[in-house]
Amino acid sequence: MQATDTREGHVSRPHSTEEESGPRLPRLALLSTGVRQPRAAFKFLPPARRPTPLSLSLSLSLPPPFGRRLVPQQIRARRGCLERGEVREMAAVEARASGKVVLVTGGAGYIGSHAVLQLLGAGFRAVVVDSLANSSELALRRVAALAGEQAAKNLAFHKVDIRDKDGLEKVFASQRFDAVIHFAGLKAVGESVQNPLLYYDYNVVGTINLLEVMAAHGCKKLVFSSSAAVYGSPKNSPCTEEFPLLPHNPYGRTKLMAEEICRDIYHTDPEWSIILLRYFNPVGAHPSGYLGEDPCGTPNNLMPFVQQIAVGRRPSLTIFGNNYATKDGTGVRDYIHVVDLADGHVFALRKLFESSSNIGCEAYNLGTGKGTSVLEIVNAFEKASGKKIPLVIGQRRPGDAEILFSSTAKAERELNWKAKYGIQEMCRDLWNWASKNPYGYASSESPKQNGISC
Repeated sequence: MQATDTREGHVSRPHSTEEESGPRLPRLALLSTGVRQPRAAFKFLPPARRPTPLSLSLSLSLPPPFGRRLVPQQIRARRGCLERGEVREMAAVEARASGKVVLVTGGAGYIGSHAVLQLLGAGFRAVVVDSLANSSELALRRVAALAGEQAAKNLAFHKVDIRDKDGLEKVFASQRFDAVIHFAGLKAVGESVQNPLLYYDYNVVGTINLLEVMAAHGCKKLVFSSSAAVYGSPKNSPCTEEFPLLPHNPYGRTKLMAEEICRDIYHTDPEWSIILLRYFNPVGAHPSGYLGEDPCGTPNNLMPFVQQIAVGRRPSLTIFGNNYATKDGTGVRDYIHVVDLADGHVFALRKLFESSSNIGCEAYNLGTGKGTSVLEIVNAFEKASGKKIPLVIGQRRPGDAEILFSSTAKAERELNWKAKYGIQEMCRDLWNWASKNPYGYASSESPKQNGISC
């Protein structure tokens, strides 16, 4: 279920500020032709040649105060993945991950940044490609801080739009990649209806560009970020991977087109190994409270909207329909903690690298296998936050499914992955993020006492 604001208007976001004292996050040193940069404490994966302004490269550096003061004290306590977000059975994965370099498109975004943190914790090297059009460089700096100084050495960043094929070519020419996780794209259903060509450009043309460059450089292992939107509104749940693929909107159709392209290239060239991960409804935030969802403009999904109401940025929540044949009349969906979702990508990579033969092109649902109504998750958030969420009941929207939740049996069986966290943990971690970052990554709140600087 999606939510819309009951009033129009733009919410201004204050500029972030930094205290002169106290530990700071690692800086991202911008490397571009003709610009002299300060000497960094370390750099990972330097390009084979200096990037042009079209393909800017950012490499992480840690100033001495970070390495001396932040890592031993605050960060190690938060690395419990770091806390509740630890990657399971990582001893075996780390041994196999040693030396593996993974390109992560869209790695500065909501799901991408959490996945990058999990990859670093699992011993992979991660090279992020992101245009920063709807994400924040600060997310990657926080990923580096949470991962710790040693793991942060295995992180690099290129500011490149996936529609820029020449820019992608330069990234691949600078480094050999063992696999790619492809998050980059647009994901707002309503916007896709209003501007379908933009969505086909980003989500389909961008994916074709990436696949062509991967093939040219002999990189043929891919984890693709798909969506449960490819199912449309199935009549029954739980929804298995064998259900008909009947998306209702341009966003869902772009994801289905990208899936079909992946299947086609595998049938043409069996050397490809591709895993398609169909997400249900990602919510929550990293348990530390320093990574979370920060949508541009009006949120398109339920829980980011709810969190903005809780911090006073919006007045009320509209629930679209309370007369469904469900326990409380509101629609039922499958909500999954973003850390569980990120964890699923690590296990998907493990499948790609451990398989003795190519696995072909396989789709997997990532959800909890449990349905939760809109009112149930709103009530859980109210309990976690202590905030009352004012509600307005609206009309049903055409095409909205009454009940939709996943079957995760295939992922459990073949990826050895299963979601661990429930609605209470999702809401608790979401409120932790929202209360520390009321305006997302642009929040002006001083985090000095928290040990991580904005």
